[in-house]
Amino acid sequence: MSELRATLVQCDLRWEDPDANCEMLEGLLGDLGAADTDLIVLPEMFATGFTMNSREMAEPMAHSTTVAWLKRQATSRGCVVSGSVAIEEGGSCYNRLIWARPDGSITHYDKRHLFRMAGEHERYGAGDERVIVELKGFRLLLSVCYDLRFPVWMRQQPRDDAHFEYDVIVCVANWPAPRRQPWRTLLEARAIENLAYVIGVNRVGEDAKGLPYAGDSMLLDFKGEPRLDRPRDQAFLHTVTLERQPLDDFRDKFPAWRDADDFEVFL
Repeated sequence: MSELRATLVQCDLRWEDPDANCEMLEGLLGDLGAADTDLIVLPEMFATGFTMNSREMAEPMAHSTTVAWLKRQATSRGCVVSGSVAIEEGGSCYNRLIWARPDGSITHYDKRHLFRMAGEHERYGAGDERVIVELKGFRLLLSVCYDLRFPVWMRQQPRDDAHFEYDVIVCVANWPAPRRQPWRTLLEARAIENLAYVIGVNRVGEDAKGLPYAGDSMLLDFKGEPRLDRPRDQAFLHTVTLERQPLDDFRDKFPAWRDADDFEVFL
């Protein structure tokens, strides 16, 4: 049976201090590695917090110390390590989710939906393609925070029961406590409508503006039922095993996807 061990890392973040955050995370992760997990998921902008100071804090992609740190962690631990970073490339800044593999290679996804209520759309460029990666027999759709509110962008269209686009949604976030109920509800909805596991990793603590974050990091199964749902406001590191066979069995038993509507996304 195909299994994927995913470690969710819910933590507080030091404001605009990549060195301090990377040092904190190394201590939190300890000796966690391939014997324990296949995937480590960190929050959105784990190196800086959700900063709109993009011109000063975004790191050049070709020389990013945070991306290099992610690659070192993946290589030394023998597992994939993923989280989003403020990145500059080609004259634009991006909220970029990095997928760092143990072999030193990376894939990235640029956040498509930018949170205009914080002015993110004025300081970062929007991504223009969905990104799906593979790990341990699972296909994972990458997403960042505000993307979660836009089901069309995340909706999969299976061609048949053997060709689902993905099996897991990964969503990293800095989702504030005042909107914790939409976070929880949207994670459940995305799991149910896409017949997929959902990994949602959020931060805790307060940012430099005093905005609180409740965490509520969750791992939901393909029926929207929580496999991991930890108390709010607490930092934690927890590993959950996703099983392939129950997912395939449920998709066969409850083929709601056969009645879905075809559509296209125009960018």
